[in-house]
Amino acid sequence: MGRTDPGAQVRLDDQKLQVDGTGRFIFGFGRDAKDTAELRVIFPNEDRSVRRLSIKQRKYSVQRIQGLPRRMVTPPKAAMRRIHEEAKSIRKARAIFTPVVYFAEGLIWPTKGKISGVYGSQRILNGRPRRPHLGVDIAALAGTPVLAAAAGIVTLAQGDLYFTGGTVIINHGHGLTTVYSHLQSIGTRVGALVSQGQDIGTVGSTGRSTGPHLDWRVNWFQERLDPMLMAPPVRSNVE
Repeated sequence: MGRTDPGAQVRLDDQKLQVDGTGRFIFGFGRDAKDTAELRVIFPNEDRSVRRLSIKQRKYSVQRIQGLPRRMVTPPKAAMRRIHEEAKSIRKARAIFTPVVYFAEGLIWPTKGKISGVYGSQRILNGRPRRPHLGVDIAALAGTPVLAAAAGIVTLAQGDLYFTGGTVIINHGHGLTTVYSHLQSIGTRVGALVSQGQDIGTVGSTGRSTGPHLDWRVNWFQERLDPMLMAPPVRSNVE
């Protein structure tokens, strides 16, 4: 999160960033970001500022998961159209810009439990390499309440997506969204304004899952961010 003069123009490389009436703006870097980025600001008086940002690459672990149904590792051709359509819906929900700044209150953990999967880890599913995991898995009992990490507007609430099962996406403003997957039940609807800490569903094991857990993700538009860098220290979340 950054601040500048209200009315300033801000660009991250070639992308224009939205600046609110108080000068607040946000941006984020995903798992495979480049080593550097350039942040340029043109102030209302036409003065300019350029900052070159250095981005340090992290080392990511490898996580091996066994026991998944074959169709969840290598989906049949008959399921591919459904998977592509669901992916389009998720990208559309992440692409929405709203001028609200609910993200400014910070994020809380959406549920309590054991961290069973971390951001960025390379996934080996039933012995087959697959895409890295881009969220945090929180193992908990089925039916455990799931809370909104911050206030926002629900932009997706689906009970049975192929890979993520019961899924909710909440928009917190300026392209920042949180995603809650594998839900057993959903307690909200698209268009609802939820408050931070409000019940939005329950932990489940729907979609591609080997046991009850919440897959929690944070995005800035299409960039997948590490939730553990944005929430309170993990010790406060572990039961």
